Amino acid sequence: MNFKKTNSEVTTVTRDLRDLDKNTGNVYETIAIISKRANQISTEIKEELTQKLSEFASTSDNLEEIFENREQIEVSKYYEKLPKASLIAIQEYLEDKIYSRKPEVTEENK
Repeated sequence: MNFKKTNSEVTTVTRDLRDLDKNTGNVYETIAIISKRANQISTEIKEELTQKLSEFASTSDNLEEIFENREQIEVSKYYEKLPKASLIAIQEYLEDKIYSRKPEVTEENK
């Protein structure tokens, strides 16, 4: 998923619950699906940010170098401006880009 090119909102938006539960018929199930996807997105973003910031890791403890690393500051600012993972997940859900399934109910599970 390319979360950088998403068309999700950057700020909080009031949502109509009827739009959210149209696929599942249950708003709580929908929220569970969206929250699991938001956790996945958050993990992806964190891993990518950690990789990019590890390029700037220095072995020396030069205090001036820590405060003057402009590239690291720009990378951090870019990731701060991205929409939150929950907003990206809601947009994906509304655009039917999230696949979810329920385990089949069998006699053994009852």
